[in-house]
Amino acid sequence: MTRIVLIHATRVAMAPIEAGFARAWPEVETLSILEEGLSSDAASGRVSAEVLDQRINALADYAMGLAPDAILYTCSAFGTGIETAAARLDLPVLKPNEAMFDAALGAGGRIAMLYTFPPAVAGMEQEFSDAALRIQANVTLRSIFVADALDALKSGDAATHDRLIAEAAAEVAGVDAIMLAHFSMSRAANMARAQADIPVLTSPDAAIDKLKRVLMTANSKGQSAC
Repeated sequence: MTRIVLIHATRVAMAPIEAGFARAWPEVETLSILEEGLSSDAASGRVSAEVLDQRINALADYAMGLAPDAILYTCSAFGTGIETAAARLDLPVLKPNEAMFDAALGAGGRIAMLYTFPPAVAGMEQEFSDAALRIQANVTLRSIFVADALDALKSGDAATHDRLIAEAAAEVAGVDAIMLAHFSMSRAANMARAQADIPVLTSPDAAIDKLKRVLMTANSKGQSAC
């Protein structure tokens, strides 16, 4: 059975990706690792970026002890550390949003990104710019903060979280696609799609689709070599 280790920095990212796998790829085995201090320390600034990257890599090393076929990080604030882990490990290691960025770049040249966790946005904007540069895409990105949504979700008020995101999506105009920046936001995707006349992309769905393609291709090549 294919095994994928999920590395989380916040509890609110766990349910969306687990639901995504149950819906789109139920045959896979997923194992979760949670290190809540990462998001707390990133938000407070009490720990340097270098130390956070070291912790991200230590989590990847721990995950390798579980003999995974792939590793998926679900928090969008730690791209640099994840890139380091991906470069040194001999298996697919995915950043949370790389697959969604690819899908957005294929949708057109004007993209909006709704976000609820400010410490992640600068890194995500840079990653999106880098992804566009790699394929020489002429694209603009407009980042929009959905205030109070994450606080509502963390306090147990998921309905308010979803409503705020859907209302923000409904106000977006003049773009080819809307990205929901964080895994935790994907729970609001259907409501946002109902209110916005623009494609709404989520990280979990795109990441699962990419992992499925990557691992199935690798398995096919392995069988052909036998």
